[in-house]
Amino acid sequence: MATIRYNPNGQKGRISYNADIVSGIVVLSLQETEGIELVPSKSRGIKVCFEKEGVFADISVIAHYGYNVPELAFSIQQTVKQMVESMTKFKIAKVDVHIQSVVFPSPVSQASEPSQEQESNK
Repeated sequence: MATIRYNPNGQKGRISYNADIVSGIVVLSLQETEGIELVPSKSRGIKVCFEKEGVFADISVIAHYGYNVPELAFSIQQTVKQMVESMTKFKIAKVDVHIQSVVFPSPVSQASEPSQEQESNK
């Protein structure tokens, strides 16, 4: 569990963030990124570590065919950094992105198209 002391108006108290909260914010940021899917696993392919330098995130995703992989990875890094830093007082030290695989679109069935022979018989 991570703890941050935040005192905007001189009030006493502290705010504690559980690692699951930060992981949830990472999931929200990934859902906003077009062209990827989360890895179907218990941890959803997300690992978050709190260190002295900041938060380290390790993210595994599946890319959709037709998207530029380096651009997807950079977009994920920027979105995760922006959302975690805006919703918490943590600073992101590093975001590692692993593209596990690429999902190809399913082939379109040609059986639904009428053939020219059927049209000429009418």
